[in-house]
Amino acid sequence: MLTHWTRDRTRGPKVSLPWAVRRITRDSAFAIGLRDRGVLAAGYKADINVIDYDNLRLTMPEVVYDLPSNGRRLIQRAIGYEATIVAGVPVYRNGEATGALPGRLVRGAHVA
Repeated sequence: MLTHWTRDRTRGPKVSLPWAVRRITRDSAFAIGLRDRGVLAAGYKADINVIDYDNLRLTMPEVVYDLPSNGRRLIQRAIGYEATIVAGVPVYRNGEATGALPGRLVRGAHVA
């Protein structure tokens, strides 16, 4: 979304980066009932991605066998995510997991 629609598109209009970020954060969270997420504001839960926007790009899709019973799934990684911070703890640095797992499974909608 970020690379194609805000930066690399050559046919048709591009969308603004702030608009795209809002759509994939706040608007997506609200659409599934997570009203306490998606914005950086006091009282909200926020995971943060630090992105090197100019160098952001996708890798080729690949099949991985990491599901139960050696089940397969298709993944596509992105290069340019400098850090992902969950609950104030870095969980990824330069595309590599730090081993920290501060998050938890979310079950159902939450209201702020």
